[in-house]
This record gives sequence, structure tokens and C-alpha cells, in this order.
Amino acid sequence: MDYIQGFDRSQLVMLSFEDNVSADSWARVVDWFVDALPMQDMGFKEILAEEGRPPYKSSDLLKLLMYGYKNQLRSSRKLAAACHINIEVMWLMRGLRPSARKIAYFRKENPDAFRQSFRYFVQTLKEWDLIDGRTIAIDSFKIRAQNSLKNNFNQKKIDRHLEYIDKKISEYEQQLDNEDSQDEQSNEDVTQKLNQQHQRRKEYKAIEKELHESGEHQLSKTDPDAKAVVLHRNVVNVGYNVQAGTDSKHKLFINNNTGTVNDTHALADMALDAKALLEVEQINCITDKGYTTGVHIDTCMKNNIITYSSPKHHSSAHNGLYNMNEFIYDAQNDTYTCPANQVLYTNGKICKKRIHKVKRYYTKACKACAIREKCTQNKMGRFIERSIYQEALEENEKRVQSNPDYYRQRQQITEHQFGTLKRQWGFTYTLMRGKENVLSEVNLLMSCYNLHRLMSILGLETLKSYLKELWINLLKLYKPFTILLKPFRLEYQLCY
Repeated sequence: MDYIQGFDRSQLVMLSFEDNVSADSWARVVDWFVDALPMQDMGFKEILAEEGRPPYKSSDLLKLLMYGYKNQLRSSRKLAAACHINIEVMWLMRGLRPSARKIAYFRKENPDAFRQSFRYFVQTLKEWDLIDGRTIAIDSFKIRAQNSLKNNFNQKKIDRHLEYIDKKISEYEQQLDNEDSQDEQSNEDVTQKLNQQHQRRKEYKAIEKELHESGEHQLSKTDPDAKAVVLHRNVVNVGYNVQAGTDSKHKLFINNNTGTVNDTHALADMALDAKALLEVEQINCITDKGYTTGVHIDTCMKNNIITYSSPKHHSSAHNGLYNMNEFIYDAQNDTYTCPANQVLYTNGKICKKRIHKVKRYYTKACKACAIREKCTQNKMGRFIERSIYQEALEENEKRVQSNPDYYRQRQQITEHQFGTLKRQWGFTYTLMRGKENVLSEVNLLMSCYNLHRLMSILGLETLKSYLKELWINLLKLYKPFTILLKPFRLEYQLCY
């Protein structure tokens, strides 16, 4: 039976890299995009060597990273190997073969440049009217860090280890006290184990001291910026909680950050950053209930940011007594009326309760109240705590409840992108250590996502014309450096 036959391996074959890269290849889009970036303004570290071998251009290494991150080639070793075996990468790099070390150091030394290039891209999308800045959604996703759970400590974990070590030390000391029933070799083994436990105790006490000096609730030894977070279904791992802002028009990323292990204190910073970046007077911000914090919603309101954050239920205990919602607030007189029609007053003082600032309301009528047993078990009577940002929370709740269809856009705007990054592109863990370096990967991936999304929104030919216009403007801006850009001019004449 005949089969389809391949070519003769010993035969000389003329290979054209240009013909082996399809017209709609991701490599071509990356090549056009990076050539249109003002690399000198982005802050990439590029020092020309006076002696020895010249360095690689930052634009070439950026092209390699953007190609790799889209195709799940994030490791510097895999990227270096792709320069030898991947035809598209050979075409993109024009035969250059940087080492894994060179790729790794380029990525490590340019975190701010990656951030600037992503933000420049976002501003360009705003100029192209692909981002309108009217409605954004803010959400987060979690990734694993280069730090095992074993090397993450909190006080509870340290106490548990110290308790176990003290117990073992006590057992070994008791065995040595009963040396009459043991031979000399056995005593030496026990002594060695005892010394090991004492050494372990010193190590954990040193970790405990370091934890207290840091002022944090937990300490990661490998990557100090990483924290223990709940990834999914109560599975705890050490990682990062990545915040992401997305515009509603075409579901494109606009900004990012990594903060604490949850979303409680992320809303105002992300919203203000997005508003400043997009240069708009007013912006609507949609978030889930994890972001519903009074001080942040109040800050947003004062800066002309209209929040639609899912309201939280009141935290009062469900113990069979009158709920907080049964007390009616009078905004004009700043008082509460209880179910027994008694008025609760405040002295106006602001008390700090954990991270909240509240005013307390109470009445002397509690002492002789006929329904006191249904209201409180406190000897001093029932008192109400009202956040100083309660008005902002109530206005936010009214907006969400009166615009349910508008709020439901949140998942449509922001959830799909996370699935693409994590499931399709494999961004479930970071290869870097430290917040700034982790954000390098985030900015690279979000730039890749926005660029890939443009291929669907605009089409390849329109995207090519947009990038060509950017490149032409770049030539005009750096007219004294036209000679340096001459190879790119020739390349674009061939492409277009």
C-alpha cells in the first residue's frame, strides 16, 4: 500500500523563512507591535558595550517574550530552545539565539519598562476609540508563587512547631535520665537527636523574631512578597492576588496590581489609577462584594467615580434578638429609633474598631424597657455602631438594586479574560519573585491578550494599518535617529 512520503533528508533544500510564516501568524503581529513602540521612552535598560560582544536589542527580546507568553513558552530555557527549533521564532528573531540567562536577566531587570509599555498600549487603545472609559469592572485572580507552603509561616504555625519540638526535647531528656537501662551507643543517638531539636528550636525562634519585626501576619522565606491565599475550594497555597481592571466596550485590560490576600482594600487604588490613566472626568466602576468597603467607596465618590459594588449583609449576629435593620435611622437628627419607639442618641465621638471608624448610639430607656430580652443581653443596654461611611455604602446599595441589569455586566466584562490567561495560556503560577517582577509577567500577558483581542475586533489588515500609522509617527518623533530605524523602514515597506 502506498503512503504519503516525506522529503529526502539527505537532499539539499532551499528554505524561505518568510514563506513558512503565515500571513496571520502571531509572530507577525508581535513584530509589527513592538516595532511601533517608542522603546527609548519605555525605560528598557539597553547599554551599548564599548568592548566585547554587543548586546541584543531590547525590542528583539521583547518580541521573543511576547511570542512565548502567548504560546505557553514562559521559561527562559524553553524560549532559548525555541530560537533553535521553532521556525516562527527564527523568523521573528532573524536568526538570533540569545541564551536562557540573557532572556531571564532582561525580564528581571525591566519591570518598570514592561509596565510603561502596557500602559502606553492602553492609552493608544483609548486614542483608537477601542476603550471608552465609561464603565470598568475590577476583579482579581490568584496565582501560585515561587514559595512553597512549607516555607510560609504565621504565629499559629510557629507555635505549633515549637510545641512539637518542646515535646520531643522533653522525651529525649527523659530517655537520658533513664541511662541505666540504655547502652552507650543508644545514649549517643538520643543526644544527637536532642541537639538537632535544640537547633530546630533556635531556627523557629529566629523566624518568630523576623515575623514580629516585619509587622506582618505571615512571613514567606523564599519570596517575601508572596502570601498564603485561598486559590480555589478552600485549597490554600502561597501566591499572589492579582487585581485587574477591564473596560466594558471591548473587554480589554486597562490596569493591574497585586495587593493583599483579598480584595477588601483594593477598590480605590485600582479605580483612581484607571481614571488617571484613561484621563476621564467620570467613570463607573463595577465590582463584587469583596470590594465593598466604606472608606474605599467614599473615596471613589469624592473623586467622581460611581461605584456599583455588590452590597454586603450587616455583620450583626443572628442570635434571635432584634436585627440591626429593625432600627430606623433619622439622617436629619442623626439618631436611631428602636422597635420600642425609643430614640438612640450619639455623643458624636468617632471610635476606631479594628479597621473601621464608627459612631455609637444608645439610650437610657433600655434599663426599664419591657422588650429588653428581645433586644439585647448587654447589661449596659443595646447600642448601635454606625460607620462614618455608611451613607456612601447606602447610596452604593441603592444604585446596585435599582440597576440590576447594569450590575450583571460584571461577569461578562471581566471573567472571560481570566479563563483565557489561566486555562489557555497556563498562567496559574509565576516564574518570578517579588511583587514588581510578578507584575512584569502580568503586564506581558495583558499586553498579549489585548493585542490578540485586537486581531478579532479589528481584523488583521486594519490592525496592521493602525500599527503602521504608529510606526510612521514614531519615525517622525525620532527623526534624528532615522538611520538607526532604516532596517525597520525597509521591513515595513516589504510587509505593507
